[in-house]
Amino acid sequence: MTETPAANARLARLGLGEKLGYGFGDAGFNLYWTVIGSFLAAFYTEVFGLSAAAAGTMLFTTKIVDACTDPLMGAVADRTQTRFGKFRPYLLFAGLPMAGAAVLTFTTPDFGPGGKLVWAYCTYTLMMMLYTVLSTPYSSLSGVMTANSQDRTSLISIRFLFAFSCGALANKYTLPLVDYLGAGDAERGWQLTMALYGALAMVIFGVTFLSTRERIAPPPEQKSPPLQDIRDLLHNKPWLILFALAMIIMMTITLRAGSAYYYFYYYVERPDLLPDYLFWQMVAYAAGALLAPVMTRYLDKPRLLAWLMGCVAILSIAFYFVPRDMIWLMFTLNILISLALGPKSPLTWSMYADSADYNEWKTGRRATAMTFSAATFSQKLGGALGSAGMLWVLAALGYAANEAQSGASLTGIALLQTAIPGGFALLAVLVVKSYDLSGERLGKIQSDLIARATT
Repeated sequence: MTETPAANARLARLGLGEKLGYGFGDAGFNLYWTVIGSFLAAFYTEVFGLSAAAAGTMLFTTKIVDACTDPLMGAVADRTQTRFGKFRPYLLFAGLPMAGAAVLTFTTPDFGPGGKLVWAYCTYTLMMMLYTVLSTPYSSLSGVMTANSQDRTSLISIRFLFAFSCGALANKYTLPLVDYLGAGDAERGWQLTMALYGALAMVIFGVTFLSTRERIAPPPEQKSPPLQDIRDLLHNKPWLILFALAMIIMMTITLRAGSAYYYFYYYVERPDLLPDYLFWQMVAYAAGALLAPVMTRYLDKPRLLAWLMGCVAILSIAFYFVPRDMIWLMFTLNILISLALGPKSPLTWSMYADSADYNEWKTGRRATAMTFSAATFSQKLGGALGSAGMLWVLAALGYAANEAQSGASLTGIALLQTAIPGGFALLAVLVVKSYDLSGERLGKIQSDLIARATT
């Protein structure tokens, strides 16, 4: 029996140039994502002119709408057929509309309060829809470049090294850029900063398009409707476990990031430390992501993830007992927790690709983009629940903005930064224990798929 080119390509080893080209793409996405996560709420309340309540409701509502568009985009991407492949063309053609929508989102129109709120809903929803049009094919691309498990892990580790590194730089330099480009006019500064970021992102996406290849395709005879793809996922046990796991871990990360402001402003009473705290957090995430392929040489992905989330749980709970004046210990524990969380992204995204292979092995059908897009739905849902849950806890404990906090409120703020994320990390350990797609089983799946391709 002679192996076909497709069978040989399936387990292709990726060169460093292709890995770097793919990973570089996430730097482009984080020019947007970091700004959205770190500065969009402040832009809406401090520059745009929305009330905090209106901005919070708008961000929560649009995030849920955005999450629901991910599976739709997955269905579209899986059914795209071009000479460039299924996923790469979106990087080439959707970058300009995305840049334009970002500039509009960070534009302050001369409207009344009602008109501004409508503008915010429309432009932010448009920006996030276009972000989904770009990010879903990009994430799915990693699942069709190679089926080699170790190469998948290193590929996605490099992706998140770029993501976290760019995020650290964006956190540090966005506000100075706004001041510099706006020359004192914050409204103009935000427009020009986002125009600059949009132009850089388009160049980055072009590099990713040119430096990557799609090697794995669905069976030629596959003709399944989108609802069949969803039914397949609902019967895919490894994917269902990853769906729950992603939501839980994203709540861990969102609670840590979102509560840091309150922790340093009210609990530690040192808001000047927050930029450095968040900067080193992102640097540690990047270092952790880079270490993931080294660690998977010694432990399989689910077992490694369980150990890492266990470390996050223990360190986060210990963090709660740090005295308010022990700043060095706060920073040390934050860096250690972030190092343990850093490999999470390359590990879980590589496991999603494995679950797409499992689905093809089990059903004879492959829906890579649907697999990844439904996973991002889970992450966005976890992020929305984390953000809303944090605010609900603060409200229940009597939090009042820009005022001295009660004892219960201070305790709640400390718990939100430390032990509560630790509790979710412990829950993640219990969930990942039931994931069994690794080692010999994963190797057999790949061998069977290659055998099918040669017959």
